[in-house]
Amino acid sequence: MEPTVIDETKPLFTQIAEKVEDSILNGTLPELSRAPSTNELASFYSINPATAAKGINRLVDKGVLEKRRGIGMFVTEGARALLINEHRTTFSENFISPLLGEANRLGLGSEDVIALIEERSRELHLTTALDPTAAKG
Repeated sequence: MEPTVIDETKPLFTQIAEKVEDSILNGTLPELSRAPSTNELASFYSINPATAAKGINRLVDKGVLEKRRGIGMFVTEGARALLINEHRTTFSENFISPLLGEANRLGLGSEDVIALIEERSRELHLTTALDPTAAKG
């Protein structure tokens, strides 16, 4: 995790929850592993422990983290799949639905949209392959 939370458009507790989620999604915080404590997060990000606790409690409520009395916080089994499904739904609602709405308005069918996505993907892949500063994925 990176030590700064600076998105002023989101509450700090939301950013804390998102940072932990990102660590679960990218595998740096595997399922069944010990998660950072409220105090560790508060110290790491220089925030109030109550704020960190609010972010952690969101993840507990979601079923992504579990508290083990006297031991700490742990990533639940199936947490990554749960987060992937949640992010997939959000992605669909925020990007795919508007895309299909605009395609419909332009008279484009699903095959046309797929062809445009494939074309753009090839263009971006070519651009990325030629750009030495582009991040490798």
